[in-house]
Amino acid sequence: MLPKSLKSRLPTRHDVQMNKYLQFLGSHLHSPNLWHINRRSVARATAIGLFCAYLPVPFEMIPAAIAAILWRANLPISLVWVWISNPLTWIPLWGPPYLLGAWLLNRPAVPLNELSLEIFAQYYVALWVGCLIFGTVVGAAGYYVVSLIWRSKVVRTWRRRREIRKGRKIRASRSAEEGKLNGDQQR
Repeated sequence: MLPKSLKSRLPTRHDVQMNKYLQFLGSHLHSPNLWHINRRSVARATAIGLFCAYLPVPFEMIPAAIAAILWRANLPISLVWVWISNPLTWIPLWGPPYLLGAWLLNRPAVPLNELSLEIFAQYYVALWVGCLIFGTVVGAAGYYVVSLIWRSKVVRTWRRRREIRKGRKIRASRSAEEGKLNGDQQR
């Protein structure tokens, strides 16, 4: 179950449907699948949001929204995950992918302490290659982490319920035994 504090901070269905930048999606935003909060839709949304956060393009929310619609992921959660990418986090977020892309393409890499947006613009192909790989790996990891955490919480809840039921049965059987003993003593 999604914590109520996070649920209250997510954009509402109406807010997203009325967003002027998403109007081109039309009635696709009215699908209830985009708004369900369950293990699969939240895990998919996490993967989509993390992948799109690594895309070195402005307005990553648009590809995240389109992907959430195509793969029936929770739309608000996929958009929230994209917010980890912002002008303050671009250098630390895109630095390692850039170095990976430069290494894979056998291009000279600029040291991390000298990275800037101008450097990224000059070495855009290396940045894209690295970001696609990082986004895929981080998105897949996010999917499995959310699935595992969600599943473990469900298992703990079921175990707790089972223990409560066992406790009730034990108390009920003890009460029944005590009732028999009290009935035998009264005779």
